[in-house]
Amino acid sequence: MEVVLDKQYPVASSVEAAWQVLSNMNELATCMPGAQITEEIDATHYKGAVKVKVGPAVAAFAGTIEILTLDIEARTLKMMGKGADKGGSSASMELTASLVPTDGGNCTLQGHAEVIVNGKFAQFGGRMMTSVSDMILAQFAEVFSQKAQVIQAGMVPVADTDISSSGTTSPAAVAPAPVAPVVAKEFNALGFVWLMIKNFIGGLFGRKS
Repeated sequence: MEVVLDKQYPVASSVEAAWQVLSNMNELATCMPGAQITEEIDATHYKGAVKVKVGPAVAAFAGTIEILTLDIEARTLKMMGKGADKGGSSASMELTASLVPTDGGNCTLQGHAEVIVNGKFAQFGGRMMTSVSDMILAQFAEVFSQKAQVIQAGMVPVADTDISSSGTTSPAAVAPAPVAPVVAKEFNALGFVWLMIKNFIGGLFGRKS
């Protein structure tokens, strides 16, 4: 089953601060609920894991991440992620994410993802998978924005110290700041399913005869 997602989220920071998160795979992974980088193979290949709680049980996916494009001028990241669990389910995602400046000095995170799911999770159907993805991505975007805000708050202008060989001073540079220790919470699928059931029941009673 394939799900295609096109999303955009406001980020309450500058493009420069947000790029420090988007271009750092270790930090970017911690924006995703239950995700982490377990091994850095090289500059463009990583191993990772994702955990999803279903009540007392935990579904664990292990897989790989490959950075296909990291364009600093366009502020764009393109990556491919693949993973599988012990129960035979598997998933892959090709993601393109870009940062676009907006009024007020902030920016927007734009993303296009093509997700393919096989196994038991595919039985939920496209509508359910889209709803689950929307909730996960909303939390991802919230944590991403929080990290970028803390980075921006810690940025230190270093103008008048970057002098070229011609003796002229370049525009104000920005010293890199430590990435914020903000991590997304694990996604509880049982809680989400219960929310879906409540909304469904509410919809039934809210319908007109």
